[in-house]
Amino acid sequence: MTQAPATPKALRRRHDREIIALAVPAFGALVAEPLFVIVDSAIVGHLGTPQLAGLGVAAALLMTAVSVFVFLAYATTAAVARRVGAGDLAAAIRQGMDGIWLALLLGVAVIAVTLPAAPWLVQVFGASDTAAPYATTYLRISSLGIPAMLIVLAATGVLRGLQDTKTPLYVAIGGFAANAVLNVGLVYGAGLGIAGSAWGTVLAQTAMAVAYLIVVVRGARRHGASLRPDASGIRASAQAGAPLLVRTLSLRAILMIATAVAARLGDTDIAAHQIVLSLWSLMAFALDAIAIAGQAIIGRYLGAGDAEGARQACRRMVEWGIATGVVLGLLIVAARPLLIPLFTSDPAVHDTLLPALLVVAFSQPIAGVVFVLDGVLMGAGDGPYLARAMLVTLAVFAPVALLIPVLGGGLTALWWAMALMMTVRMVTLWLRTRSGRWIVTGATR
Repeated sequence: MTQAPATPKALRRRHDREIIALAVPAFGALVAEPLFVIVDSAIVGHLGTPQLAGLGVAAALLMTAVSVFVFLAYATTAAVARRVGAGDLAAAIRQGMDGIWLALLLGVAVIAVTLPAAPWLVQVFGASDTAAPYATTYLRISSLGIPAMLIVLAATGVLRGLQDTKTPLYVAIGGFAANAVLNVGLVYGAGLGIAGSAWGTVLAQTAMAVAYLIVVVRGARRHGASLRPDASGIRASAQAGAPLLVRTLSLRAILMIATAVAARLGDTDIAAHQIVLSLWSLMAFALDAIAIAGQAIIGRYLGAGDAEGARQACRRMVEWGIATGVVLGLLIVAARPLLIPLFTSDPAVHDTLLPALLVVAFSQPIAGVVFVLDGVLMGAGDGPYLARAMLVTLAVFAPVALLIPVLGGGLTALWWAMALMMTVRMVTLWLRTRSGRWIVTGATR
């Protein structure tokens, strides 16, 4: 007796369960990551202002370096998910190991650059004479943990591809707790100062990498996958990640241009901009969690040869993105009387901040679509298109943003330019998904 096809309502419920099961733990893991820097800041801040300023510069450099290599997670998720969909778990884990080996190689290369260049990098980032020695110390020690940080990114991609976002959440929580304990013990207990904070972070990141490797190695042994480095596999991982690196660098350039323009508008505007950008980034965590679910789910459907299932999942996730964006926008509007005093008591910053914040609230549904479709195309392994689309977006945004100070615009105009940027991204991503060219089935793209 043949089974009756699932009704549209039953399909939506199935997609909803999958999205929730993957997105909720992913959101928790994403939120846990910035807490590392917050804990370090809280502990180092009691050592003195120069130490805190040094930490700020070094942490910005480290986060920039690590964020550039986020493609290790994205590309690995898509590749592993395809293999999972094709029913070949051994090949899926083998693919993940290639990404981990690539992460290790890149991490060693970054250390080789960072250790000798640390004083110069700190100077370029504008550290004061009193803060520079602390920034250099923190950067040099913390750079030793970069291979572990990149392994964490790649291994997170492996587990996401295996449809597991709970383990990364548990590891992130454990790493956060270990980082807090180690920082207090080494900074104050051992009297190491800012160096103790750096060593605490290195040890916590290394422990997280070890935890991930234990999980992946166990999976490899269970399914008979080789753990040895494979040159062709590592090269394929690098080729898959290269377009996503272009995409990420383009996005970083957009954010840097926005900050540079805000700085030219004056102290009040740059202060308000930093607050708006922080809230915008916080909203992005919720939307990015859905995108992560999209990467894993779409990759699995395409790997299984189920093109229609991928289309249906895409449509449902877009609905989730829009709904989440609407909710986030309404939350910003409703909470603004509480949020603004929480960040500033300066009336001038308050007045500058409010209209820009309303622009962010207005654009959240657009952001919801952008994040979801970004995740869908990543899950499909459509990196080259994502790179081209982001370059187009940068080409549109840059002249508009740079003209704002010339034409006498303020922070609100800058955030309308950011809304334009998100709209351009939405249009380019929507055109691609509508064309169907992203749908390439099979264990590899």
